[in-house]
Amino acid sequence: MSYCCFSFSYQIDCWPSVDQTPAWDVVRRTDNYETRNPIKSVTDSNFRCFNAAGGTAPNTYSIEAGKTITFHTDNVLYHLGVINVYMAKAPGKAIDFDGAGNVWFKIFEITAHADPTGNDYPRFPADMLHSISFAIPKNVPSGQYLLRVEHIALHDAFYHGGAQFYIACAQIEVTNGGNGSPGPLVSIPGVYTGHEPGIIFDPYAYPKPTSYIQPGPAVWSG
Repeated sequence: MSYCCFSFSYQIDCWPSVDQTPAWDVVRRTDNYETRNPIKSVTDSNFRCFNAAGGTAPNTYSIEAGKTITFHTDNVLYHLGVINVYMAKAPGKAIDFDGAGNVWFKIFEITAHADPTGNDYPRFPADMLHSISFAIPKNVPSGQYLLRVEHIALHDAFYHGGAQFYIACAQIEVTNGGNGSPGPLVSIPGVYTGHEPGIIFDPYAYPKPTSYIQPGPAVWSG
């Protein structure tokens, strides 16, 4: 199991730890750990782990493939939005890995559910959650990885650059893995342009939205 913490601009939504580890022990300390400000540019080099100032974490968390890991916030996911979780395999130790290149694959998401009839506003299952839980894919190869969690806040996303991203990367080691080939592989930054319909999205629009398209590649379930 794991705890991780990000920060939000109005309510704190922080992911600084995994399981019972101390804050920022296996999660790379994000640059907004004091300001709680989001990152808004999907092309910013800091979009990957939001830790240009914090550097790497001192330790790496071990988890068996197929087991569930839980990121806990220190408050709630306050802003309406969606969740993406990515992994990237380090060529050696995760502590030495910067995550550059087409190395990231998505393993989990919590999307929005729009009413196709247009009678109701979209529902956001991630709204007000205190934690998110998901399984490390059973067939992911053993080794060390960066595990990146991303909350895309859409409350002000009706224009380009309005979406807010709250990001954190944990250093993990997967044991008893399989021989799967994760994909599709993407680069971060590079995975988004910022013009995707799931990033420019007004949850309060009228007429009410009848669909929502989750940003990013398909989930690799392994």
